[in-house]
Amino acid sequence: MEKYAWKAKIVDGALEEYVRRHDAIWDEMKSVLNEAGIINYTIWNVGNELFGYYECKKGVEYAAKVQSESPVVERWNEYMKDILIMEMDPETGAQPRLNCVFSFN
Repeated sequence: MEKYAWKAKIVDGALEEYVRRHDAIWDEMKSVLNEAGIINYTIWNVGNELFGYYECKKGVEYAAKVQSESPVVERWNEYMKDILIMEMDPETGAQPRLNCVFSFN
C-alpha cells in the first residue's frame, strides 16, 4: 500500500474554521476519497502549519487521478481557499507529495 503525505498552511486565525469545516466534511467528498482508495487519512497541525497523511489502497497515481477529475474536489478546494494556503503541484494538480526519508514499522 502506498503512502501519501502533504503540507500546507492555515490563514492566521482560521484554525477553528478549518477544523469546523472538516468536522462537517461533505458526504460526497467522503465518497470521492473512498472511490480513490484513500484510507487512514489524518491531518495534524502545529501553529499555522498542517501535515496530512493517507494511505492509498489502489496506489498514489490512481488516488491522484480520481481526485483531479472530481468536480466535488474542485468545489472543496474552492470552499477551502479562503482559509488554506496550499501550493499545488503544477503537473498533478494535487498537493505536492512529501518525500519519505524515514520509516519504522
